[in-house]
Amino acid sequence: MDGDITLRPIRMRDQRAWREVNRRNRDWLRPWEATVPPAPPGHVAQRPTYRQMVRHLRSEASAGRMLPFVIDYQGRLAGQLTVAGITWGSMCSAHVGYWVDEAVAGRGVMPTSVALAVDHCFRRVGLHRIEVCIRPENGPSRRVAEKLGFREEGLRPRYLHIDGGWRDHLVYALTAEEVPEGLLNRWRQARPGTPQK
Repeated sequence: MDGDITLRPIRMRDQRAWREVNRRNRDWLRPWEATVPPAPPGHVAQRPTYRQMVRHLRSEASAGRMLPFVIDYQGRLAGQLTVAGITWGSMCSAHVGYWVDEAVAGRGVMPTSVALAVDHCFRRVGLHRIEVCIRPENGPSRRVAEKLGFREEGLRPRYLHIDGGWRDHLVYALTAEEVPEGLLNRWRQARPGTPQK
């Protein structure tokens, strides 16, 4: 939690609020949201229901492969952030994906949420490296990674199925050694008019 912004586990009872925010933002999110690629002959591909999605996220969290959060802003659901692909052993890494309600975009909600998640991953979970993969055309999302000091490492061609096709993504990364003071502290110091804690 940081001021008006809280990250918390996603819940079944978030369904109504999650659907309402997602519905209202459908056109704004469509160019950046994952889609289901065409299924092989004889298979039917379809998006999961909200309940199926939450069950899957919880199952992955229980297995230690994912941390699914919703973002609350001023007490209302304003987006989602998922730390996924958690890998242990000699790698200790994961990647972060997120979306936010257009009505609160530009208020620092997403950079603060990402900073909270990264600090949790580095300090509590014990991960060493976090990646964010972003479509090159997604300027606002790229600005989130850049504001927080993630390094741009290169292009992953045709990396994810987004908006009906396989899309290139830029890879941004950060390691625990790069933010010994914590990413949230660095973000607060970089953000004008933010009180220091």
